[in-house]
Amino acid sequence: MIELLAALSAAAAVGVGRIALPLLLIGLLQGNNLWSRVPILSLIHPQVVVGILTSWSLFELFASKKLLGQRILQIFHLLFSPIVGAIMGVAVAEATDAPGWLIILVSVVGGLLALVLQLVQVGWFFRLRGLPLWAVFAQDALCVVLVLLAFDAPRQGGLIAMLLLWLAIRSSGEWYSWYSKSQKSKVKSQK
Repeated sequence: MIELLAALSAAAAVGVGRIALPLLLIGLLQGNNLWSRVPILSLIHPQVVVGILTSWSLFELFASKKLLGQRILQIFHLLFSPIVGAIMGVAVAEATDAPGWLIILVSVVGGLLALVLQLVQVGWFFRLRGLPLWAVFAQDALCVVLVLLAFDAPRQGGLIAMLLLWLAIRSSGEWYSWYSKSQKSKVKSQK
């Protein structure tokens, strides 16, 4: 159960809004092994992975502060968040020596959690016409905290991930009702 909570915490870090930063932190937290237990990244030389993930993390950090950068990043995040969420889940589950069947379950759940959190963010982005700067900084901080909690305090990290999922479900309901009201007002104004 602890493995699942840790994996949810790591996958939520991806779903919160960053892709490269959680992968970079996971590799650095593993010490000398770097990405030896991370699927796909273990096949690439560690120096190349560090260079790519550091560059992409810096791009994410700086591009997310502008509206155009947020739009560009959302496309990449929607495409890659399920994949990276699954990779993060597998990496954390393997680091805790989870059984094989649990690793498969964790990868699916982690990918879906990252996708759901990302989809809700896209909805809020379009509703607010861009994320405020304070929200972007909160995403950055939450991303780092969730990765650290995945290793140091998996219960608390998993609890935060479940709370984020609950907030995503609640806010998606609010976003949907806002969209329905705006569509009804457009229909009335056209008549």
